[in-house]
Amino acid sequence: MLTASTRQPEQAVSRTRIDAGDYYIGTVKAGQTLRILDLEGNQAADTLFYSAADPTERYSAMDTIREQGNVYLTTGSVLRSNENRPMLEIVADTCGRHDTLGGACATESNTVRYDLEKRCMHACRDSWMLAIAEHPEYGITKRDISHNINFFMNVPVTEAGGLTFEDGISAPGKYVELTALMDVVVLISNCPQLNNPCNGYNPTPVELLVWNE
Repeated sequence: MLTASTRQPEQAVSRTRIDAGDYYIGTVKAGQTLRILDLEGNQAADTLFYSAADPTERYSAMDTIREQGNVYLTTGSVLRSNENRPMLEIVADTCGRHDTLGGACATESNTVRYDLEKRCMHACRDSWMLAIAEHPEYGITKRDISHNINFFMNVPVTEAGGLTFEDGISAPGKYVELTALMDVVVLISNCPQLNNPCNGYNPTPVELLVWNE
């Protein structure tokens, strides 16, 4: 559901630009609101959420999909943890639909989906591995990297129950806002994928904005 926000960028307490292929890791406190802004359009932001108190509690696609009865995320969706606790709620969305099934690109999947020569290409899983290696203070390990959300990514479910990667439905200036319902660690790979339409074959930056309310 398309829903605009009344929050003004100049009132944000922080603003962070993430270049294509780069990562972000940081904490959003309960009650704060995070906006992920698609600056140039058709960019996929592969995102993981963890409880700041215990990173073994993390976003669960299965619990979220089961409780909301929908495989896509938009305004009103409550993201739930693997302990079935609410972590964040989407409170504004000008894109309209976000993927929680397609997963993240990896060197292995690049090889299987595209070509053996694509194995060496940078992938979201590489970005996450780098982030947790460079920031051990968050207590996230390799085994905590699980299924993710692909904000702005268009992954339709076919009549046969399969998935396809299609052109994005986002555009420059589109955004999604989430209010934290607990203290969460946010881990984002701004997807570098060049081999499918999720980034319009041209990965571009996104911006993160945080408000205290």
